[in-house]
Amino acid sequence: MADQLESRIKDLEDRMDLNQLFVDYGRYLDAGDFDSYASLFAEDGVVNLGPVGRAEGPAEIKALLSKTMQGRVGQSYHLITSPQFTIDGDSATTSVMWTVISRAAHGGTEVTMLGRHEDEIVRTESGWKFRRRRGFIDIPSEYQG
Repeated sequence: MADQLESRIKDLEDRMDLNQLFVDYGRYLDAGDFDSYASLFAEDGVVNLGPVGRAEGPAEIKALLSKTMQGRVGQSYHLITSPQFTIDGDSATTSVMWTVISRAAHGGTEVTMLGRHEDEIVRTESGWKFRRRRGFIDIPSEYQG
């Protein structure tokens, strides 16, 4: 009984930690904190964000996002929703939906993109990290990363 309870608690902790990884991803991206953003990836981590580009390793990932977001930090915000997890020991596959809300030219806001990320995540000594993150834009385009 104690082993079963311990296993359930560990599963819940892993799910909470994975969910926090998604929250941090959007928060660091929107804030322009590309050092923290890149730290969410394993040393051999790969991000493929379709038309934004592909990068491997934290240094390349930081450079890609710094270039992509130059002059645009604070103009859009990511809502991360509908997380799904499959955890297998020290690795996980996950999927989340994302929505980008942007400042509109008329002074309001508008939803500019909807999509999803499909991930391979690994547990490291410093916590869960993205090993591979693939982005798919479902609206407005049909890019398949």
